[in-house]
Amino acid sequence: MTTHKSGGQSGRKKVQVSFVIRDEVEKQHRAGVNSLQYDPHMQRLYSAGRDSIIRTWSTKQTSREQYIQSMEHHTDWVNDIVLCCGGKNLISASSDTTVKVWNAHKGFCMSTLRTHKDYVRALAYAKDIEQVASAGLDRAIFLWDVNTLTALTASNNTVTTSSISGSKNSIYSLAMNPSGTVIISGSTEKVLRVWDPRSCNKQMKLIGHADNVKALVVNRDGTQCLSGSSDGTIKLWSLGQQQCIQTIRIHDEGVWALVTNDNFTHVISGGRDKKIKLTDLRTKKSSLLCEEGAPVLKMATTPDFTGLWVATSNSSINYWNIPKRDSVMGDLEDDSDGVEPLCKRPEQTIKGGAAIKKFHILNDKRLILTQDTAENVAVYDVLKAAKVEDLGKVNFEEEVKARFKMVFVPSWFNVDLKTGMLTIHLGQDETDCFSAWVSAKDAGLAHSDIIDQKVNYGNVLLKALLEHWWTALVANEEQDCRTNDAHHLEYFRVPPHTPLIFSEVGGRTLYRLLVQDAGGETEISLLHETVPSWVADIVVEKNLPKFNKIPFYLVPYSNAQVKSIKSPRFAFSSTLLRHRLYEDFEKIERLSANDFIQMHKVAEHVYEKMLGSETGSVAGVQGSERAYEGNDSTSLAEEKVELLCNDQTLDANMDLRTVRHFIWKSSSDLILHYRPIKGTNSRP
Repeated sequence: MTTHKSGGQSGRKKVQVSFVIRDEVEKQHRAGVNSLQYDPHMQRLYSAGRDSIIRTWSTKQTSREQYIQSMEHHTDWVNDIVLCCGGKNLISASSDTTVKVWNAHKGFCMSTLRTHKDYVRALAYAKDIEQVASAGLDRAIFLWDVNTLTALTASNNTVTTSSISGSKNSIYSLAMNPSGTVIISGSTEKVLRVWDPRSCNKQMKLIGHADNVKALVVNRDGTQCLSGSSDGTIKLWSLGQQQCIQTIRIHDEGVWALVTNDNFTHVISGGRDKKIKLTDLRTKKSSLLCEEGAPVLKMATTPDFTGLWVATSNSSINYWNIPKRDSVMGDLEDDSDGVEPLCKRPEQTIKGGAAIKKFHILNDKRLILTQDTAENVAVYDVLKAAKVEDLGKVNFEEEVKARFKMVFVPSWFNVDLKTGMLTIHLGQDETDCFSAWVSAKDAGLAHSDIIDQKVNYGNVLLKALLEHWWTALVANEEQDCRTNDAHHLEYFRVPPHTPLIFSEVGGRTLYRLLVQDAGGETEISLLHETVPSWVADIVVEKNLPKFNKIPFYLVPYSNAQVKSIKSPRFAFSSTLLRHRLYEDFEKIERLSANDFIQMHKVAEHVYEKMLGSETGSVAGVQGSERAYEGNDSTSLAEEKVELLCNDQTLDANMDLRTVRHFIWKSSSDLILHYRPIKGTNSRP
């Protein structure tokens, strides 16, 4: 028996911050649909999406709007769902390692079960005793009493559950009969394992498939079961005889979905080959029912077995009529390529949306160019957490080239397309997240009265994402503190509906909430436990991130020196620089400056400190941005001083990191050359 807190957290590991860029209401699935459940009494269909969202649809022909609501709390693919308690509640299993309990009618998450240690792939339901089983890649099966799960509250959330072990590989399919007398699992070990869920004892192992068992159905009394496998076959098993009694070979590729009628006389199958077949298990005859446009992932029938809902790796869901069986069963030999399907087109379609399939982060490390499955190209602004431009069906690669700018900003986030939407993972620590300092003016974040202010992308974005949290924390502090914080955000906010996610690096989700909810009493407490210290230090304590420094040398220019430096035999080291180029190395100091310092500032320093002075010191540059402040002599310096790198003249607005990345192209210390512009020998 396993006892645990439904919302508990494991030992703390490194925490990363993520968020999803999305519309306020996502009425369409953005990626494949993994599971379906049909409620005939309410005439509602529930669908579990790879976009992490569960949606509810009206199937009434009279309904103007199919979409009813979304259930959002998962942070990764929802792999399976089960409708229970007469349609009142829904159980979901996700790749975020959790099982969740939902109020199906109102659409809110009632509880989160964190017992699994890896992706949860499959659920099974014993309707007569209200029991649900869950299983996945951690090889474990857990049995849950549904009535206990639905009674959970925030103050009473301790769950005791039975566990079944013995599977040697990841479990991808699970089935229970309505009375809960038998449970069967299918896995990558190519076998079916059968247990008695009442005692959790293993009863048998069924061997025969040549690949992963992806679909299972068991009959009402638990004496027979059907299995679909990636080996392309469907097998009918007698549990009493502990053997396969029929192998059905009607699919060209893997069988991923099975559904039967109540009497277990007919089975509908689908999978990788996109074909949906109807088979009479008594006569062993089969017909091609219909063809989908993508591999079939899951199916659900109406209670009278006259209608079929089909979910595929595309985002749309189709409804097909099932013809009367006795009049359509053809011979297996007739079911070959070229045979016309019984149904040419679906009776109803719940249209899905396009998923982002390709992206390119532009050099400014702020804008992302994307292309979706409908070939539409768009531009997203990571800082605004929003789409800023729709370009339509343009050439993606050409658009990438057209938007290229020779500017280098350090990477401070990663992009994930797993849900078909842009999920942005901020750096795992302050070194990663706070590496991008940019000009506030260039970023459009500066007030008109501020000159040459620098902002840190990670800093301002985290403050915007957690705005409601930190403003609530300082609500009791001095008024001027609150005023200053509010002033900071006058020009910068993110959409309030943006999902914000805290998770262990490479592991499970710790907490998910919407940006707009971060100021709630419960949320403030949970965030206090979840937000990593390096984020709190910036967001709450208002400590500025550290600047990134780039070491470099300023060397007088001569053609002979440049030729020597560019020689293949030359290694860029201070020792060789000392011995090969200069007799008196004491005059050449190793400088350090912030990576965003522009060349016109360096030229100003050369003009002020070095040209015309044999003993001019450059020590003031080292570790200090202040050496480059002030504009009185900047324009004059640009007229008098020319800077070069690898014999290429540098643009005055180019910064140190851009020069190092695009022109220097080496990890060694950057070497910049300077020379007076023709006709100028020194300062006047």
